[in-house]
Amino acid sequence: MLAASDLVFALVDRSADRLAGFARVLTDGAYLALVLDVVVVEWRGQGLGRTLMDAVVAHPRLAGVKSLELVCQPEMMPFYRRWGFTDDIGPSTLMRLNRIPLP
Repeated sequence: MLAASDLVFALVDRSADRLAGFARVLTDGAYLALVLDVVVVEWRGQGLGRTLMDAVVAHPRLAGVKSLELVCQPEMMPFYRRWGFTDDIGPSTLMRLNRIPLP
């Protein structure tokens, strides 16, 4: 997963030597960047997710990309809106082919 990701962002709790937050991005560098796996482990509500997203949105390799996209649960939409993400994307619809049967 990490080797195939174009950009990887991590926050480390050095006092416990463990991962505190994580995000990754897949991009073609021109038209599309897909933000994936924005995760904060234990410290929710302390600004770590905001720190990750600030780093993603401001990253120089994404400055010229026309569209940053992500998929999130409905309750997370207000969180991502502060960076300008919207669900008003026109007639597009998410589609998926599951190669592994869901439980």
